Amino acid sequence: MKKPGYYSSGEFARMANVTLRTIRYYDKQDILKPSYVSEAGARFYTDKDFARLQQVLLLKYLGFSLEDIKEMLIGEVDDHYMMNSLNIQLKLVQDKIEQMQLVEKAIRDTAEEIRKKHGIDWNQMLNLIHLTGMEKSLRNQYQDASNISARINLHNLYSQNQKGWFPWIYEQLGIRRGMKILEIGCGDGTLWTTNLEKLPEDSEIMLSDLSEGMLRDARRAIGAEDLRFSYKSFDCQQIPCEAACFDLVIANHVLFYCDDIQRVCREVVRVLKPGGRFLCSAYGRNHMKEVSQLVQGFDDRIVLSADKLYDRFGMENGRAVLADDFPDCEWRMYEDCLIVPRPEPLISYVLSCHGNQGQYIAERYKEFRAYVKRKTDRGFRITKEAGVFLCKR
Repeated sequence: MKKPGYYSSGEFARMANVTLRTIRYYDKQDILKPSYVSEAGARFYTDKDFARLQQVLLLKYLGFSLEDIKEMLIGEVDDHYMMNSLNIQLKLVQDKIEQMQLVEKAIRDTAEEIRKKHGIDWNQMLNLIHLTGMEKSLRNQYQDASNISARINLHNLYSQNQKGWFPWIYEQLGIRRGMKILEIGCGDGTLWTTNLEKLPEDSEIMLSDLSEGMLRDARRAIGAEDLRFSYKSFDCQQIPCEAACFDLVIANHVLFYCDDIQRVCREVVRVLKPGGRFLCSAYGRNHMKEVSQLVQGFDDRIVLSADKLYDRFGMENGRAVLADDFPDCEWRMYEDCLIVPRPEPLISYVLSCHGNQGQYIAERYKEFRAYVKRKTDRGFRITKEAGVFLCKR
């Protein structure tokens, strides 16, 4: 018997303007499973399934394979998370447009070379081949952006410190007129989009990241017309800038990802002016500890991350790591915690972590959701232990 609020496979396909065969194929490929299967084997879908189908069709339209799409799909849907998903999809569409414009230019340039010289410029041809193989990069960027979005979403919704992390970070920077600033690992530029109105008009800021995709996101979010900002992709272990050129260098949640932290610090010292400052953020050992305890209470085989970032560079050992290059170093704590009253954003956070949780949660998802719901019904408190080291050259 059909349940209220559920659509049969045929109804769902007609409403979505796709074939029933397509819906059945996505079900078979574990891309879009029905929300309910009757004892007789009839499949039924809900309004939430339209959100997942939208993701599938958009990614398919952009040229991704079904294997790629399966990895890229965002799981549980609520209003906040769907909005984040749509924003990420918008960025992906914008990236695809930019990519296609580059492909168009490469085709025109190659054709023009052939017309003028009656021969093929193989450098142009190699560039064209490279551009048409960018889907993997875009796929990885989409997955990274989805994971970052899930983490930021949890903090934005439920942090108890009303100031917010990025406005607090900006206060610690002590930016004055005429300063030259470098941010390494800028991500999507949220530090600056959150504080643009406070930034002096004569500031000069170079934003850098290993990811070209993140730099594109930052440039779009800030606006290409804002001439205070420049953008450059490089590895912070080798900063392509002259010595003593910056008043301030920022590394917000970056150092613990670096292969050689000491080498990064030496580069920062090199590019800082005498008296210049280096701000780098870090976590403490207790940061978000309740999330790990939560998932291990569900299944003790789950490890959310094999790498304990605070062991590489954290609140407890950061001063010692920095000491050789920055003996003048002060720790400033950001006082905060999370109170989470709903399961979905917390589940999204868990699924975004770099661990083995997908292996043990996927087949028991409904059971896991019920478990998290019980934990959050009265408000689930999560410790936040983070802050910054403020160093002076």
